[in-house]
Amino acid sequence: FAGSVCWVFGYDTIYAHQDREDDAIVGVRSTALLFGRRSWIALALSYGATLILFAMALASAGAGLLAALGLAIFGGYLFIQVKRLDIDDPDRCLALFKSNRDAGLVLFAGLALDAALQHAVAIGLF
Repeated sequence: FAGSVCWVFGYDTIYAHQDREDDAIVGVRSTALLFGRRSWIALALSYGATLILFAMALASAGAGLLAALGLAIFGGYLFIQVKRLDIDDPDRCLALFKSNRDAGLVLFAGLALDAALQHAVAIGLF
């Protein structure tokens, strides 16, 4: 759960940069306004925490290699978001925000394939 909160914090911060000027005018206290030019640091920390917490959850659940591979690719998506963040480019912020859908799908695919493989092994298919 905590890993998901960290992930949402990160991608919501990216999303908030699209309308931070409007937020400032109407008094919304967004993370984009809070962190400003240092948003990449907040993003790197929250995404780093996401990966650590997800890895801990996978390890405690006995997940296998396919789940770890999914998590590694997911981490690649998050790294690219931090690297490509341009808080002054709303179109890029939207594209990076939307890329979290694909990141989540990759993570889900790794988990699902790993569970299917573990089940197949457990019932003697492999």
